[in-house]
Amino acid sequence: MAETDDKAKLPPDFDGRVRLFPLPNLVMFPHVVQPLHIFEPRYREMVEEALEFDQLIATAHLQPGWDSSLADCPAIYSTVCIGRIVSHARLDDGKLNILLLGLKRAIVSRELPLTRPFREAQIAVQEDLYGGFGAKERAGVQRELLHCFRRFTPETPAAQEQFESLMNNRLPLGVLTDIISFTMKFDLALKQQLLDQVSVLERAKMLIAELRQLDDSPVVRNDDMFPPRFSDN
Repeated sequence: MAETDDKAKLPPDFDGRVRLFPLPNLVMFPHVVQPLHIFEPRYREMVEEALEFDQLIATAHLQPGWDSSLADCPAIYSTVCIGRIVSHARLDDGKLNILLLGLKRAIVSRELPLTRPFREAQIAVQEDLYGGFGAKERAGVQRELLHCFRRFTPETPAAQEQFESLMNNRLPLGVLTDIISFTMKFDLALKQQLLDQVSVLERAKMLIAELRQLDDSPVVRNDDMFPPRFSDN
């Protein structure tokens, strides 16, 4: 198996325990890569530990009100994204830049007692569900989704090249929905709903409906949609 394939999978001995990385302005998805700038000491420690052992952290979207909460552990949404650090660079001041590859959806079963500077949880991995429609219907939904997404793709050569890659690679519909969900600058609440949805057909329908609604309004193409910028912790 290729090294890149290994990096896109959870380790065989994964026991469901993860380091939690709560973020206010990012909903991470499987199958995508997000640059992250790590500057808080507790999260620098978290990343250093991950690099030493399994390279895994789970991003969690903070619920509204986190910025006014006095709690040490503000509330997060229960569906998270397990990610693997596939690249990192240590800066002179001790901060880090990392590239995080999304691997799997997961549900937080319970948070573990806070004995470290960062939060940890026991999670249950959530696989995509393809029930309810056959291969022919799936192909039709995929064509419709790509058709709707095409209008929102920036006209830059890099973005068009990536879109053609989506067209030609025959990605599974679940993978395609996650890539589009991550790429589009939807409201974060909608992105969380898309992350919550394990039914591929329902996720695709949600995306198509949202893209059609946006299609009825004037569109400003976002030329920095590809690739994503660094997100601060």
